[in-house]
Amino acid sequence: MKKIGILFGQENSFPQAFIDRVNEKQIDGITAEPVSIDKVIQGLPSGYAVVVDRISQDVPFYRTWLKQASLEGTAVINNPFWWSADDKFVNNELALRTGIQAPKTALLPSRELPLNTTDKSFRNLEYPFDWDAIFDHIGFPAYLKPYNGGGWKHVYRIYDREEFFAQHARTGQLVMMLQEEIKHEAYYRCYCIGGKYVRIIPYDPYQADQQRYLTEDKGDSALITAIADQVAQLNQYLGYDFNSVEIAIRNGVPYVIDFWNPAPEADPNIIGQENFEWLTETAASYAILRAQQQTPGTDNLTWGKFLQHAVHGEQTVIVPGKKKTAAKKVAVSPAVTPNDALSEPTLTKEPAPKKTPVKKTKKKE
Repeated sequence: MKKIGILFGQENSFPQAFIDRVNEKQIDGITAEPVSIDKVIQGLPSGYAVVVDRISQDVPFYRTWLKQASLEGTAVINNPFWWSADDKFVNNELALRTGIQAPKTALLPSRELPLNTTDKSFRNLEYPFDWDAIFDHIGFPAYLKPYNGGGWKHVYRIYDREEFFAQHARTGQLVMMLQEEIKHEAYYRCYCIGGKYVRIIPYDPYQADQQRYLTEDKGDSALITAIADQVAQLNQYLGYDFNSVEIAIRNGVPYVIDFWNPAPEADPNIIGQENFEWLTETAASYAILRAQQQTPGTDNLTWGKFLQHAVHGEQTVIVPGKKKTAAKKVAVSPAVTPNDALSEPTLTKEPAPKKTPVKKTKKKE
């Protein structure tokens, strides 16, 4: 019996819904349950074929446990090694390498010294920092945000340099970014699972949590298709199995605003019941597929095209006036808005799990 586990913290709705959906499908040889850890011993397998990670970003103990589990053959969603290495600033740099538009962004040193450091720890950092060059490059209004944060915590809209210094003084030891504001005519939050299945949701980031996810969309079908393609391409390049991407449309051009959300919001009271249904069904089907493809004792992680190319010395390079990228366009199915009919995902390489028993396969993704 192959076990699919979900590792989670304070959230209630999605973990149980995910477990129930996997088990309701009654796939021969596959079951789902909450992860249970009573000891972590070197060389001892976790016992899970697949683990969906919803909490290790907040619990370092879990992150290391997931790394060990993956070394023993567990397919961890998302890859804990890459998640540990990535951040929002690196994300932006990598997005540009694929030819996808991103806001101009600058990385800033923390306002206060990190623990266990002194002034001598920063001998290589010029003081004062070249703030004028940064402000001239980014412009105002701009957004001040953590380089590795989430949930709209410590995000400030900045109107001028005086306000910047006032807000930055309150950020303590957080490493921040200053990012160009994209004045948009439309905004979307897009869930992506498996680098293939995309849910595009009209979104208003300026509203309260329960009012941000919208049901009406002003975008045309060509724009929606372009967004879906970019979201899938970006997640394949970075190697995320479960992620959300925020996209602002300026003058008809999509800009990726935030796409480092490997444990995105999944509360039906916030994202809406139809979006929650899509997320639950698609995540369950994808986890089952990964369990079917999992081979114990081998590497069952997803490694993004960026890392694959780096291993072979094939880095993506953007030449002015000409885009060269190793990322290929993919067929995204389904790419839907909340008003479209829901359907079980149609997998490109493997048939979607059905309620009838499915034979095991040794084919690896």
